[in-house]
Amino acid sequence: MSERWIDLTGAVNVRDLGGLPATGGATTRFGQMLRSDNLQGLTDDDVSQLTTALNVRDVVDLRTTTEVVAEGPGPLLGHPAVTVHHLSLYPEIGSNTDVEAESVLPWNQESDEVTIWESAGLYYTNYLRHRPANVVAALRIMANAAGATVTHCAAGKDRTGVVCALALSVAGVERDAIVDDYVQSGERIEQVVARLKTTPTYAADLDSRPVDSNRPHAESMRTFLDRVDHEFGGPLRWLGVHGWTESDTEALRARLLDR
Repeated sequence: MSERWIDLTGAVNVRDLGGLPATGGATTRFGQMLRSDNLQGLTDDDVSQLTTALNVRDVVDLRTTTEVVAEGPGPLLGHPAVTVHHLSLYPEIGSNTDVEAESVLPWNQESDEVTIWESAGLYYTNYLRHRPANVVAALRIMANAAGATVTHCAAGKDRTGVVCALALSVAGVERDAIVDDYVQSGERIEQVVARLKTTPTYAADLDSRPVDSNRPHAESMRTFLDRVDHEFGGPLRWLGVHGWTESDTEALRARLLDR
């Protein structure tokens, strides 16, 4: 899946959701949905690559208001070709980073390693409880954008991972491929953490934990998807309860699947 990576100077966890296997022999299309870490450091060349070469027209920013205000306007905000949609997945209180430390950090757990990463997956369901309307809005933007969409948070792995996993699930992407996409952020976690440590918004939180505690594990995404199935009846049923329609599903599949 190395061809899915998009190399930019100012963001290091950027990749295309194309090339993934789906039901019925379909494959996800390249150039429709991208996922990324924080976009604050994009260079002029990065912006040109995203908006011209990759035709990005919408940005789904999953960070909290605290993060957005602390980091200031990003290079894509106000770009004439791009609309930035701020759709936080947290209540507007609490910590700045992707996972609340007291909930899932390994040294706060008296359990084996697998259980630790499973608990992270259980925590992800809080995004659905706290901000269901924002999750639905994010997927609708991805389904109906005039060009490509970039979805991002800070590290581009937890909040972004959940929203992208739901989009891929709606499209019918095979579950193992969804999990593999989530885990792929681990290939660049050292670079992600190094970047975030350069800004006061994230440095204090990240300095207090080992880099490897931020690495995504397959057990987390499998646990999240299993819990959505068992607690909510699956992604489509959960989305339907919160206003998602069959037309939305058709639009997302039409945009993402190469049949």
